[in-house]
Amino acid sequence: MAKELSAEEKKWRAESDARTLAEAEAIKADPKRLKVAQGAAKEMAEEEERRAKAMKAVADDLLVPVESLKKGKEKQQESDGQS
Repeated sequence: MAKELSAEEKKWRAESDARTLAEAEAIKADPKRLKVAQGAAKEMAEEEERRAKAMKAVADDLLVPVESLKKGKEKQQESDGQS
């Protein structure tokens, strides 16, 4: 459940958001600055993709033993039924 913000926190957030929006407009108005920011955004996105791939590899590695256990259990059940 989200905490209710105090009036002071709401005011601070509104002022911070206003500064952020003003800065974004300044960046959009400066073609060189915008291009550099877009390049940085691309690099950041590529880094996030690398991290996501690494995390997926970890998750996939963790899933393999579970699948092996299931297959082993199925084989055990098959041999128990044939005895």
